[in-house]
Amino acid sequence: MGSVDYSRCYHQGIRVPNLERAMDELGAALGVTWCEPQEREQNVWLPDSGAAKIPLRFTYCAEGPQHIELLEGAPGSIWDGRANPGLHHVGVWSDDVAGESRALVERGWKIVMAQAPPEQNYGAFTYVQPPSGLIVELVWSAIKPMFDRWFAGGPLG
Repeated sequence: MGSVDYSRCYHQGIRVPNLERAMDELGAALGVTWCEPQEREQNVWLPDSGAAKIPLRFTYCAEGPQHIELLEGAPGSIWDGRANPGLHHVGVWSDDVAGESRALVERGWKIVMAQAPPEQNYGAFTYVQPPSGLIVELVWSAIKPMFDRWFAGGPLG
């Protein structure tokens, strides 16, 4: 192990300063429609500070197989698009988030953020980053049906 199956990439996460404005700007221009926007306090684990709750507003385009994820994060958060909008990460389905994350760390990558701490196997997602910069979000494939339902117009979660 130690490599990610990039053929399972399903989204690109884009930080934006204003979710509705980005939806308007991109929707018609790219010919995509948006899933019901979500607003929540994301429970995350950060390597330098531990458990945190980060306010986040987000949506995905319904069309795939490559989905656009728009993220409007709280000021100063990892998802804050006010100062540096644009591509933030790529999302890849993973059957073993903890194992793939650990293998990438062994290759010199770092954990930027996860849903849960390492002793809880990182939870359903991690953000991992090599020294060259691209953040890869490994997302537990068991939750794919929940996203497929959302992409089809149903509720998320």
